[in-house]
Amino acid sequence: MAIILTTLVAGFALLVGVGFYLSPQDNADKADAIVVVSGGQTTSRAEKGIDLYKQGYASNIIFSGAALDDGPSNAFAMRDQALASGVPAGNIYIDEKSQNTYENAVNSKAILQSLAASKIILVTSPYHQRRANQTFESVLGKSYQVLGVSAFDDRWSKSQWWRRGFPLFISVSETWKLIYIGITGNYK
Repeated sequence: MAIILTTLVAGFALLVGVGFYLSPQDNADKADAIVVVSGGQTTSRAEKGIDLYKQGYASNIIFSGAALDDGPSNAFAMRDQALASGVPAGNIYIDEKSQNTYENAVNSKAILQSLAASKIILVTSPYHQRRANQTFESVLGKSYQVLGVSAFDDRWSKSQWWRRGFPLFISVSETWKLIYIGITGNYK
């Protein structure tokens, strides 16, 4: 009986642990720029970046992400959301070409270099935060500091991700991608 109980407790701890592992959170701190990558609930990611901007954490905000279809890019849509929220156009930069996390990092780096920015707040969904942080840290290099601050995603919970279809799928997918990166060192 003790072995069964121990196995059940260990299994539950592993399930909960995966959610907490995927979603590391840094405290927001003054930075040179806020980088918001599209995907997941792009609107809530943009809202989080805009909120951080309005709180004065950075004077520049970068929206990164290509279009999912023939419409405007995700970056452009997030830019419009920021403009409608009162963020001045001169403080907004967009990357409309990135189609994945690696490209978000590469294309954002060029913008960050033009701004002489070395400390960023990286905004994404909580289940994507660890992989996004690692990808940006790898691409940007040691001269940059990346603070990960997740947007709220009502579809995912780090303590109950295994209970429904989408959160289960995305959590397993993100875990697999992190294992792949750990084995190969390949972020692409």
